Amino acid sequence: MKIQRLLEGLSDMDMDKYPITAEGFNRLEAELKNLKSVERPDVIKAIAVAREHGDLKENAEYHAAREKQSFIEARISLLEGVTSFAEVIDISAISGDIIRFGAHVVVYDEDSDEEVSYQIVGEHEADIALKRLSVTAPLARALLGKSDGDVVDVVTPKGKKSYEVCGVSFK
Repeated sequence: MKIQRLLEGLSDMDMDKYPITAEGFNRLEAELKNLKSVERPDVIKAIAVAREHGDLKENAEYHAAREKQSFIEARISLLEGVTSFAEVIDISAISGDIIRFGAHVVVYDEDSDEEVSYQIVGEHEADIALKRLSVTAPLARALLGKSDGDVVDVVTPKGKKSYEVCGVSFK
């Protein structure tokens, strides 16, 4: 009876959702599928082969395979959690000139005298090298709700920086 009440209480909990683009969700799903269908079986085989080599205490292959297995299982667990609580946002249905989740934004960095483009995405799909800025990043938080011509100030570890919004689109 106590377990039943506990389970009923869990269904009433308000779980947080992670906003994510459809493209980002598909990338995470593909990674999860690869980990489960390719990486996990490969590491299980590697562990079995390493066990056949004898003494496990000094078997570097065995320890490396077990470490890789731990990484794979942790990543699978993380991706399953993220995808189960993901709220996929269809950015193709969004338009306008106000910066929101999914927006492609061009900003002018007044300190470096450069224009930079970013897309504001979910934290689990962010990749600064690909110009995908997490919605939780200080710059993204400062930009949300702004539009073309607005100036935002962002406090960074190197001090305060100013950016001017030069363009907003939802491609």
